[in-house]
Amino acid sequence: MSNADVNAKMGPLAGVKVLELGTLIAGPFCSRMLAEFGAEVIKIEAPDGGDPLRHWRVLKDGTSLWWSVQARNKKSITLNMKTSQAQQIARELALDADIIIENYRPGVLEKWQLGYDDLKAINPATIMVRLSGYGQTGPMRDLPGFGAIGESMGGLRYVSGHPDRPPVRVGISIGDSVAALHGVIGAMMALRYRDVSGGRWNGKSGAESVAGQGQMVDVALYESVFNLMESLVPEFDFAGVVRERTGGALPGIVPSNTYTTADDENIVIAGNGDAIFHRLMLAIGRDDLAHDLSLQRNDGRVPRTAEIDAAIQAWCSTQTIDQALVILRAADVPVGKIYSVRDMMSDAQFQARGMFEQHQFADGTSVKLPAISPKLSETPGQTQWLGPELGAHTEQVLSGLGYTEAQIKTFKEQQII
Repeated sequence: MSNADVNAKMGPLAGVKVLELGTLIAGPFCSRMLAEFGAEVIKIEAPDGGDPLRHWRVLKDGTSLWWSVQARNKKSITLNMKTSQAQQIARELALDADIIIENYRPGVLEKWQLGYDDLKAINPATIMVRLSGYGQTGPMRDLPGFGAIGESMGGLRYVSGHPDRPPVRVGISIGDSVAALHGVIGAMMALRYRDVSGGRWNGKSGAESVAGQGQMVDVALYESVFNLMESLVPEFDFAGVVRERTGGALPGIVPSNTYTTADDENIVIAGNGDAIFHRLMLAIGRDDLAHDLSLQRNDGRVPRTAEIDAAIQAWCSTQTIDQALVILRAADVPVGKIYSVRDMMSDAQFQARGMFEQHQFADGTSVKLPAISPKLSETPGQTQWLGPELGAHTEQVLSGLGYTEAQIKTFKEQQII
């Protein structure tokens, strides 16, 4: 096997140890991405049911299908964190980890002597990614903060929906997922800095200690959403503009909207580039608008948004979606159907890019999972196993820490694991 084949099999994060302390979405999605690219992720779960996400949405034999994706490649161990012995085991795992990912309320880890300062005092190379609603500081730090709250406070909900109706939400937990991606980015930057400043801790103390500089990555859900809000702040500060809801349109960028075709399908057309706008108008038979000098730039089109959208909608009303796609693609206009999952599963582009993986549950039932993104040419991510059963790796992980079979048996009897 060539070195390239070995690297592809192991993944770019092979050798990186990650400890996951948390439940549901933001923290687990963050560590999921690291696991997909080769990191060893050990997930601590409560013995009495584990992560609540195990039981969310559509279930198979009592376990969420979402779990098969969110926990793929992770090792599940059970620890009753209300006990001092479990907290000690968690500390051992944390001190041995390259990255700790947690999404409890601020203060919970400190109560268990697992806080960043507690660990860094022993292991200076500690990297801890902390995901919470409002961050580790500020007057709101102790409040519960779910993704929906982060989406609202971060500005996304305010601009989502139609101007004459209350704000709407995206049909997924976008706030949690965006925070998770910020956590991944922060973890990779912190890992890079640790490695160039001295590397992994050698496990020794005092004069014999060798370690790079670790750090805390403080991710607030509302700030992660806020980070996506484009020019919102300077527009308000400089011009007093409060961006409002604009339905399916992209505000201030014209035309870019959703339209309905003759067969009652929804189509997105983005003709907001100056040259693209010209081609779009010619394609829909509106040469007058194509050659209107006042519409040659976006700032001229914005005041006439309603007129332009009406012209595009009038044309779409005469075309089926397939006809519209053929004509607009021939004119090199960015256009697309709004896909359901059914559309995705039968789409040639999804298939050509290998965006679905075929797997089997333990009982042999087949299931497709989404493939791993992004695609790396030399060390792509891979699914090694689906989300594990609760505590499936407890004995393996504890044995790796040096605990004997007798000790592990005692832990079970004392309901520590």
